[in-house]
Amino acid sequence: MNLITNQNADSSFYGSIAVGTPAMSFNVILDTGSADLWLASSSASGSVPSGISTFDNSSSSTFKDLNTTFSISYGSGAASGTLGQDTVQMAGFQVDSQVFGVVDQITSNLLTSPVSGLLGLGFQSISASGAVPFWEALVDTSGTLDSPLMAFQLTRYIDDANAKALEPGGTFTLGAVNTTLYTGTIDYQDIPNNQEGYWLQEISGMTVNGAAVALTSGTASYAAIDTGTTLIGGPASAIAALYGQISGSEALTGQSAGYWAYPCTTAVNVSLSFGGSSTSWSISNEDFLLEQRDERAGVDRGDTFLKNVYSVFRASPASVGFAELSSVALAMNGRWGARRRRLLGLLRRR
Repeated sequence: MNLITNQNADSSFYGSIAVGTPAMSFNVILDTGSADLWLASSSASGSVPSGISTFDNSSSSTFKDLNTTFSISYGSGAASGTLGQDTVQMAGFQVDSQVFGVVDQITSNLLTSPVSGLLGLGFQSISASGAVPFWEALVDTSGTLDSPLMAFQLTRYIDDANAKALEPGGTFTLGAVNTTLYTGTIDYQDIPNNQEGYWLQEISGMTVNGAAVALTSGTASYAAIDTGTTLIGGPASAIAALYGQISGSEALTGQSAGYWAYPCTTAVNVSLSFGGSSTSWSISNEDFLLEQRDERAGVDRGDTFLKNVYSVFRASPASVGFAELSSVALAMNGRWGARRRRLLGLLRRR
């Protein structure tokens, strides 16, 4: 089990890894929506936060330069550099020749101190470098993990006016689930059509204040279960239909186009169900925010949703599971209700 950190009132969640020989410690965003590991290089230029740990390949006796360029883009920025190989450790597990990016170009605001990089936890098929992700390398090594899965419990500090920049973020567990953090059973739903890339789930239902919301007609709607983003996004028509059932809601314009707002006095109860399961999962009114997307796009289910459940990502069979948080898990959250917001979605980007 690895204790993680909640950064800037739920803006991101990071954990610690060790790289090289001797081992050097780095904080990395844990991102199930991508599949590459990368670290800021000691020679990095551009928007690298001051005071963060950077990777110096000359300081590791086990580092191997692969002489291959690397670049990756996200909704919030991009990073580029070269690929290398070295020993990577996390939560007591080790991969000896893990391929990762040593990044010397990083766009503004992609990293916030004390974070030095990102650990992608998606499948290899979406890896920008083509490398086997750290978690898959552990799964592929027989006997390393007790079970081929990883699990998250994320804390909530978004409505705590006294929240510090860094707060306890919950837990990330490799190879097992923590039964003290959830109640009941874990409801697993297979990844649709064996599409092992993103951790996809088919959305079979979405309601707001008890009324069903129509998703994109004619095709299935898929959700990418993504710990690396704070947003929930979806097709414009579905988002408009959802907000149409919230009294006083309005679509924003200008630089805020694609976001919606509603009065902070309005209580909103949104619930989701996946894969035809009879179980639905509610999103706390304090977490709820949505971003409009192109009609053809899927739906992202980010930390806004994942703070409300115990989530499990299982390699075999490829599936995602959710369970109800236990009182032990809920007690880790910040103090509720101290901060209220009218505009939901603004400045809530990864």
